[in-house]
Amino acid sequence: MTKTVRVDLGERAYDIVVGERLLNKAGDYIEPLVPSKKVIIVSDETVARFYLHRLTNALEEKQIRSRSVIVKAGEGTKSLESFGNLMETLLEQKPDRHTTLIALGGGVIGDLTGFAASVLLRGVNFIQIPTTLLSQVDSSVGGKTGINSRFGKNLIGSFHQPLLVLADVSTLPTLPKRELMAGYAEMVKYGFINDPEFFAWLEGHAAAMLSGDVSLMSEAIARSCAAKAAIVGEDEKEQGVRALLNFGHTFGHALEAETGFGDTLLHGEAVAIGMVMAFATSVMMGICPQADFDRVLAHYQTVGLMESPLSIRTSWSISALMEHFTRDKKNKDGKLTFILTKGIGKAFITQEVNRDLIRDALARSCGA
Repeated sequence: MTKTVRVDLGERAYDIVVGERLLNKAGDYIEPLVPSKKVIIVSDETVARFYLHRLTNALEEKQIRSRSVIVKAGEGTKSLESFGNLMETLLEQKPDRHTTLIALGGGVIGDLTGFAASVLLRGVNFIQIPTTLLSQVDSSVGGKTGINSRFGKNLIGSFHQPLLVLADVSTLPTLPKRELMAGYAEMVKYGFINDPEFFAWLEGHAAAMLSGDVSLMSEAIARSCAAKAAIVGEDEKEQGVRALLNFGHTFGHALEAETGFGDTLLHGEAVAIGMVMAFATSVMMGICPQADFDRVLAHYQTVGLMESPLSIRTSWSISALMEHFTRDKKNKDGKLTFILTKGIGKAFITQEVNRDLIRDALARSCGA
């Protein structure tokens, strides 16, 4: 069964289509949207091996001519050097302003391709075909694109909305369990932010869903996308409420930066840990019930989400983590910005956080 979620952005509105075997009929969805029948597919070595031929065959059925650019898999591809190489390779294909880029892959490919589309010939269209759970429920939706700097994650980028998002749940069984759980962290985040009913639903269905129930997975992805679409529709460029979507990310990005944005700590794993740290900080401040925090930890243990920085390494530099916080994009006028919570479904944005308390929370979480 196919589910469609609309991202309501006026003239730039688009659909997120969730369902099985969408790659096999991708041409049906893409052909009416592209301004010319010339597309360039960007994918990575791993994803291309599994799915590139299915996409190109589907496009050929609609007489859409495609060329492919294959990059290395992994977060390292979101570097300035790799981005420069990608741009040169794209330009070798002699694109024009009617060319459409298609991102076929996970969050790295989506971020990279979207940013390339935003600056190639001063801007061309692109389409997202996310193949990981994390990208299907989060990074492919909302138009955030970008690459990493040595100063932090996604500090170079732009807002550039896709024409379409095709989330084919048939791609998920090929994911390693670790990647699946990294995506689930972004899914459960929506319950923590403002939808306690969704979290309760996940408490009852996540085990079966993560064990392969396609119907439950499709429903959960669609509900996650709808939650994000509602927030993006209200605040496209993160001037206000959209910052709530970064729940867990301030802590998580600091952990990622300290581990080098590599395979040591996946983005979704960092977010999972970061959300626990945000709950723990909120409990320490006396604004979140301990019972809610205990419920969160119980769910983590039930489904197998990573919950502590100590599972990655036994020693962390608190001063280094604090330094990473100062580079967070949400900061304003020299004040640190955090997404904290008054309980499950009650996240809020604040700059009124005592730095000594944050240091204490880091020390407790990181064993320092």
